[in-house]
Amino acid sequence: MRYELYYQPSIQGRGEFVRLPLEDAGADYVDVARDPNVGRPGVMKFIEDPSLEHPPFAPPFLKAGKLLISQTANILQFLGPRLDLVAGDQASRLWAHQLQLTIADWLHEAHDTHHPLGNVFYYEEQSAEAKRRAAVFITHRMPKFLGYFERILKRNTSESGFIFGAPVSYVDLSLFQMIEGLRYAFPRTMARLETQSPRLIALHARVKARPRIAAYLSSARRLPFNQQGIFRHYPELEED
Repeated sequence: MRYELYYQPSIQGRGEFVRLPLEDAGADYVDVARDPNVGRPGVMKFIEDPSLEHPPFAPPFLKAGKLLISQTANILQFLGPRLDLVAGDQASRLWAHQLQLTIADWLHEAHDTHHPLGNVFYYEEQSAEAKRRAAVFITHRMPKFLGYFERILKRNTSESGFIFGAPVSYVDLSLFQMIEGLRYAFPRTMARLETQSPRLIALHARVKARPRIAAYLSSARRLPFNQQGIFRHYPELEED
């Protein structure tokens, strides 16, 4: 099957959590908004189509045959068994989905450090509130999330270093992206906190070294982080 990923063309955003599994699995997919040769309807075509029985609210969403699937964790729950990125038993799939939903919470909190009042305002219109929100995130929430996933990895006796042991899962790929994004957004804080999460940082390194992921990261398909995405670097948000 050839998958069609629909997302914004200029940022990594939530779409990156879907791209990484597709890339790691060597799946046949097209990133519709970034491919000028595709000639298929764009994001708004599906969002505004009154004939769709299950219309998406917002991107990312994935077209797989006749299915149109939205919400990042929902897409990954669908792709996981098809790309061999989750175990086959129900307990493992539910556990993976639970962890992915926790990552979604973490990602939402990271976004709100620079837009605590909402996307209808520019960052400059809410910078004072952003600084207060970022201080809470840096001091309390980042250590809590990092510590949680570090404990999960500590319970895993597999030598693979991945959440479910070997092979890699889509949760591992999402954790890699979280570490990447937080290093960009809060480099000083991550430099301090990473020593407390050695297993999580080692997982990041293992994912980064996977051949298809390494090839993707060095390609033009991997957009750099920027000031329009979920992870943004505002140095003033790390000031004491």
